[in-house]
Amino acid sequence: MYEQYYGLAEKPFSLTPDTEFFYRSVTHGEALNVLQIAIRGGDGFIKVTGEVGTGKTLLCRKLLDVLDEDFDTVYIPNPYMDCNALLDAVLIEMGIADRLEGQKYLACINQRLVENARRNRGTVIILDEAQSLPEASLEAIRLLSNLETGKQKLVQIVLFGQPELDALLARSSVRQLRQRIVHAYRLEPLSHDSMRAYLQFRINSAGYRGPELFDRAALTRLYKFSQGVPRVINVLCNKAMMLSYASGEFYVNSKHIEAAAADSQVQ
Repeated sequence: MYEQYYGLAEKPFSLTPDTEFFYRSVTHGEALNVLQIAIRGGDGFIKVTGEVGTGKTLLCRKLLDVLDEDFDTVYIPNPYMDCNALLDAVLIEMGIADRLEGQKYLACINQRLVENARRNRGTVIILDEAQSLPEASLEAIRLLSNLETGKQKLVQIVLFGQPELDALLARSSVRQLRQRIVHAYRLEPLSHDSMRAYLQFRINSAGYRGPELFDRAALTRLYKFSQGVPRVINVLCNKAMMLSYASGEFYVNSKHIEAAAADSQVQ
């Protein structure tokens, strides 16, 4: 709607997890580095947590992109399913569902993992929204992590989830899985300075060439309402740019941010 008005090729604040818009803030850049080092080091289990809207899914998609050349990846975006359904989903993502004989899930998966290892390709299983995993399915994940040769783990497993994942893993019944988590990282909201750079990065990535669109007062109000949470920032900025365009103005000011916050019922 306002793209042509601002000289944009696309909307800069879409909520879809487009990796072209992945901004390497301190927290997101560090998280991506930790994940890559841990996976390439064969460390086994990794956990990433963060509040709703802090960019876990986009980080997850970016990780899939950077691993693409060297690893076979299995991505399960919503693992709220029972044990067999989860293992079925893993088989489908691996492209070996036709190999399953009876209920021998682990044997079937292990065969593919060994094949990958012989080709010097690692395997990474990534579960987004892992806080929704039923406890029995967590046990299935633990059993997958047991698959190894005498010298190396055959599969790396990464859990992305909201803070409720920590509570789930704190249960005594899943302590064996918890003890296997070698690396854990928590995503934090953006700082005020990072938020400003984030805005500029996204509008530039969408094709904008010009001075900053958001004035100082707008940035102050935006940080107050969003608290640095990327999803909230995106919602408010998209609406504020629409309001600026609709009113015939070009630069986004505090009144546009306040109107966008009121419309989104953000306080």
